[in-house]
Amino acid sequence: MREIPGAKPVPLSQLTRAQDRLTFVYLEHSVVHRDANAITARDARGTVHIPAATLGALLLGPGTTISQQAMVLLAESGSTAVWVGEHGVRYYAHGRTLANSSRLLEQQASLVSNRTSRLRVARQMYAMRFPDDDTQALTMQQLRGKEGARVRRLYRLHAERTGVAWERRDYDTSDFAGGTPVNQALSAANTSLYGVVHAVIVALGCAPGLGFVHTGHIKSFVYDIADLYKANLTIPIAFDIATRDVADIGAETRRTIRDHMKDGAFLETCVRDIKTLLTTSNETVEYGPDAFDNPDVVMLWDYNGRNVTGGTAYGDDLPEEPE
Repeated sequence: MREIPGAKPVPLSQLTRAQDRLTFVYLEHSVVHRDANAITARDARGTVHIPAATLGALLLGPGTTISQQAMVLLAESGSTAVWVGEHGVRYYAHGRTLANSSRLLEQQASLVSNRTSRLRVARQMYAMRFPDDDTQALTMQQLRGKEGARVRRLYRLHAERTGVAWERRDYDTSDFAGGTPVNQALSAANTSLYGVVHAVIVALGCAPGLGFVHTGHIKSFVYDIADLYKANLTIPIAFDIATRDVADIGAETRRTIRDHMKDGAFLETCVRDIKTLLTTSNETVEYGPDAFDNPDVVMLWDYNGRNVTGGTAYGDDLPEEPE
């Protein structure tokens, strides 16, 4: 059989796990290409090399041109490309998953498809944000009310802390510059957070659209998970940025978010929280069972609740069907 043309994929055993990767790199007005196992970005200032296998999300902003070979390398490395708008305040598309096992995805689909388990996970999400409150008996309406009051209180407290004038969260995705400085910073910070969380979700093989609190949008689960971190990450950073005299609020906000995430602790937390919400044990294997030995293992579903081995000719003991 003829060998498949092109560069060979990076062996799965050599890839960096999702929680150990860089968070994201934002590029705009540059040409993105490939040099061996590195992504290159070239603009008027020169060329930089980015190790693809250690990258979580590559945010591609306006004016970026990316080659087919660069996308091939990102896909083979399990890195996620996210196409965003100017200032990173719009999301357009993302790349592929790093996982070969569907276990987390199946567990997510099972939990979200049952009203009892979906409410249990939603309560667990709110419990992560309200560690001192008992949320187990609250309805979804009560949980939403607590969250709304909590966010309004946070906005008010950070406005008082920083001295930034605050009325309400108000933004227009088609007019980034039309918002107040703090609203611009909040938009840029949240979009950066969504990109990183989105990268983790798809890297783990989960479905971004199967949310427990949010619903009806292709990024519902992204919004669910991102909401766990806004109080301690994007909201205080946005108010801090709004106090500074900066030429580009979007760029400054993204850099600050990146600096808070670059030690890798955020990715570890995000991966752990997703697995905690979707599993009942710590036995989940990120890349699937025996993934390093056989990354393309496929099982067959059986009605009795167990899986059987695929790639097997079943029915050898049965008589042949008449032609």
